[in-house]
Amino acid sequence: MAEHLRSSGAGVDLVLCSPALRTTETLEHVGRAFGDAEMVVEDGLYGATDEDLLDRLRRVSEDVEGLALIGHNPGVQDLANGLADGGEDLDRMRRKFPTGALAVLEFDGPWAGLREGAARLVAFVTPKDLA
Repeated sequence: MAEHLRSSGAGVDLVLCSPALRTTETLEHVGRAFGDAEMVVEDGLYGATDEDLLDRLRRVSEDVEGLALIGHNPGVQDLANGLADGGEDLDRMRRKFPTGALAVLEFDGPWAGLREGAARLVAFVTPKDLA
């Protein structure tokens, strides 16, 4: 997944990560793929629901253009499913969002205005896709 992130040129300014062992290990493995992005481990992301995660994203500074979230299901899956309203892989993402999957979503407007159905799924990549 780290190589995929590097080759895709993901424009990420901020990485938010849960403090759990598995997520911080993931951050260690893929962190360099985000270049100079600020990396923040936040206690509130552990066990967060989709509503908690959406609230956190709405508080992101407006100077942040791209953000990566490393967290847990079902919160991350529910968040991605709720935000996405279109995209080639949307049905596949909604059927199964396995551990280690990457959903890339785009939306227009400020973080504070992020809401359900406001984003488009640009890419959905699972570890199995890269095997």
